[in-house]
Amino acid sequence: MIEGEISDDLVEDVRLCIYDSLRRHGRLPDTDRLIEMARSTVRLADILRALHKLRHVVLDRAGNIVLAHPFATRSFGFSVMSTDTLWWGGCAWDSFALPHLIGVDDVLVATRCPACDRALSWVVGRALPPDGREIAHFLVPAARMWDDVVETCSNQLLFCGHECVDRWLAHHQHPEGYRMPLETLWNFAAHWYDGRLERGYRRRDPTDAANYLGSVGLTGPFWGL
Repeated sequence: MIEGEISDDLVEDVRLCIYDSLRRHGRLPDTDRLIEMARSTVRLADILRALHKLRHVVLDRAGNIVLAHPFATRSFGFSVMSTDTLWWGGCAWDSFALPHLIGVDDVLVATRCPACDRALSWVVGRALPPDGREIAHFLVPAARMWDDVVETCSNQLLFCGHECVDRWLAHHQHPEGYRMPLETLWNFAAHWYDGRLERGYRRRDPTDAANYLGSVGLTGPFWGL
């Protein structure tokens, strides 16, 4: 039990409703529907805070959902489009993960290079990583990613190449983060969110997360490995 008469099953029902609407339509379910499920606005707020604490959603200061990884509810600079649905991707990682989680053959991921403002896009499918010399750069080390997850996601970006990463880091006086080619990003994203749309989903524990990261070649101090 989370609090009072709010059961874990009800928390999970709300989580699934949120994720199903984002998967199907690219947007949150109607608030009235969630209130009806929770049976009051106060109980809904309690449920959303519970989901935030469990890291299933990310709330802003007003209690609104801004992220339900890999979905976002506003622009973080990445659009993800299938033949009939448009989603916001929360970051480079989440955008590449969406076709795998949703189960569509491919999507069009679009963004802009943060350094030169060049338009960038890729057809991202489930079979093979996209071709390209573009580079993903993650600024915040894994151990600190949940200190401010909105800031973290806002700095998991895709650039034209290493030269643009260098220019962006120098301009903002940021420290070096972690760079990866498209193939590594795709491998990383492909199965990270497996099971998230299913009832009873549990986030990876530290050992499982470390094993997964190692399996896709992400090791070293940045990843805590």
